[in-house]
Amino acid sequence: MMYKGLYHLFYQYNPWGSIWGNIVWAHSVSKDLINWKALEPAIHGSEPFDINGVWSGSATILPGNRPAILYTGITANNVQVQNVAFPANLSDPYLQKWVKPVYNPIITPGPEMNISTFRDPTTAWWSGGHWNILVGSRRKHRGLVYLYRSRDFKTWTKAKHPLHSVSKTGMWECPDFFPVPTQGKHGLDTSTMGSNVKHVLKVSLDITRYEYYTIGKYDPIINRYFPDNAEIDGWNGLRYDYGNFYASKTFFDSEKGRRILWGWSNESWTPDVSAVKGWAGVQAIPRLLWLDPSGKQLLQWPVEEVERLRGNKVELKYHHLKPGNKFEIKGITPAQADIEVVFEIPSIEKAEVFDPKWVDPQDLCIRMGSSNRGGVGPFGLLALASDNLEEYTSVFFRVFKTQNNKHVVLMCSDSSSSSTEKILYRPTFGGFVDVDLSADKKISLRTLIDHSILENFGAGGKTCIVSRVYPNIAIMDKAHLHVFNNGSEAVIVEHLNAWSMKRPRMNN
Repeated sequence: MMYKGLYHLFYQYNPWGSIWGNIVWAHSVSKDLINWKALEPAIHGSEPFDINGVWSGSATILPGNRPAILYTGITANNVQVQNVAFPANLSDPYLQKWVKPVYNPIITPGPEMNISTFRDPTTAWWSGGHWNILVGSRRKHRGLVYLYRSRDFKTWTKAKHPLHSVSKTGMWECPDFFPVPTQGKHGLDTSTMGSNVKHVLKVSLDITRYEYYTIGKYDPIINRYFPDNAEIDGWNGLRYDYGNFYASKTFFDSEKGRRILWGWSNESWTPDVSAVKGWAGVQAIPRLLWLDPSGKQLLQWPVEEVERLRGNKVELKYHHLKPGNKFEIKGITPAQADIEVVFEIPSIEKAEVFDPKWVDPQDLCIRMGSSNRGGVGPFGLLALASDNLEEYTSVFFRVFKTQNNKHVVLMCSDSSSSSTEKILYRPTFGGFVDVDLSADKKISLRTLIDHSILENFGAGGKTCIVSRVYPNIAIMDKAHLHVFNNGSEAVIVEHLNAWSMKRPRMNN
């Protein structure tokens, strides 16, 4: 949230170890979303209503610029309940002390509800003379979000029906519900309604450990949400990110009038290795989020503030990349870099035929890989690569054509060769990119590299993939960065900009 000129980030944290447990609400503040100062944790388990855990939740700015935190507490009897906390001193811009009212818990599960699947309250919105929040849950195998309403932010009543539910999706964690304008990149306060407004419902599925969202219409009169496209509701839904990205949350940045998305990228190491390392998990770079002009999906882009970390720059224009060739990007720090590249595809008619049975992009990326030559592609980047390519992570596109001469674009991030360490989880991730190549035959890629994490944004943020990688050889100044083309047709690097990235100030 934004409060008195400072961004406040609260996150799940174990102060006594790098494995899950002893969770508190850690608290950091920033003036620019990039450089951060760590404060003392905001909330510890201390009362009967949260003694066994203070789990995830949300912040809401109440009238009078009064912040409130809603969070899930685990009671002495291991029941999941919803609690509220308020700042002890509103004049303190750092909000260093928080108070839990004695009337907690404010919401408890009813007798018909599962006491162990009832968590993660959303930011509240004001509608119809009430505050409204959602709480994630499940009923047998049906995922759902319960809707609760209150006039005073103290006494809450459950609505007759869930706001939305989908069968066979399992537990819905970390729900998020917010408005987006039908035009423009600006964000909206969470309580905004209107004819030029759509709503987004995002849930994190505990079974798949991926996140899915839909865009639709919220009816505040009957308290129901209706996705525009019911066919992609659930496991077939759109995703913020097709890689290692979970438990995300958006907030409205009132200072700059934008909606910002935060997401958590977990480790690929085993918990015992993380315990030895002493740390685990990172927040991905915060992203600006807005509705695509088509209205069919959201677009995402790293916040503009990250560009302040850019240092030395190299630039390349109109480079012809022949089949089977690659070239190295020199003059920057490959282990910590920001790369923007536009590829032009002159022989797009040579794309291989797309099989309609290929419905899982991740499976397609695994089967085809970055070295299996196609017609148009694979082409893209080899990041965090060692001298002799014993290690590398490939980020690439592959273009197909359908029987009616439409194009299907596959985007992949393949970390199967990212490390010589064999015990690592080295997945391949993939997503389709909803882009029309018939007009200019071009597609763009932006990649942020920071030692153990790659954040990739395809086609201006239509498809995003985060990967965690841990090379043994290609580290620090021994890392290399290449542009490659393993397709049977040439591609053109129309424009490439790459920057060394400076270190932000973290936790000081």
